[in-house]
Amino acid sequence: MQKTILAIEDNFSNMLLISRVVEAEGYDLIRAEDGTSALELLAKETPDLILLDINIPGIHGLDLARHLKSNERLARIPLIATTANVLLGDKERCLEAGCDAYLPKPLDIRELRQVMSTYLTNRLM
Repeated sequence: MQKTILAIEDNFSNMLLISRVVEAEGYDLIRAEDGTSALELLAKETPDLILLDINIPGIHGLDLARHLKSNERLARIPLIATTANVLLGDKERCLEAGCDAYLPKPLDIRELRQVMSTYLTNRLM
């Protein structure tokens, strides 16, 4: 069965990069530009992995991460923080909020591929 990735990203260039990498790896991509639309999508869809930009409009990414991990249906989905927040403590804040991994921006394509592969191939169904 085809794996699906939800990318929550408000920057067009970043979304374009993510979509190219995700689709080149053979995964389906669904997109949300803010926290509110992500929650609306997640009410209907259950992706296999979520790429979450931390600085998104509406619901802040860390608050969204906490919300997703507190939801019984969504908590098992690997949640990968993609963020330009790269100061001391930012990675720890992402992980404490429930993110399973942290990818700093600008995104490294090889690292993005590796993280997707790790979480999608090792995930128990």
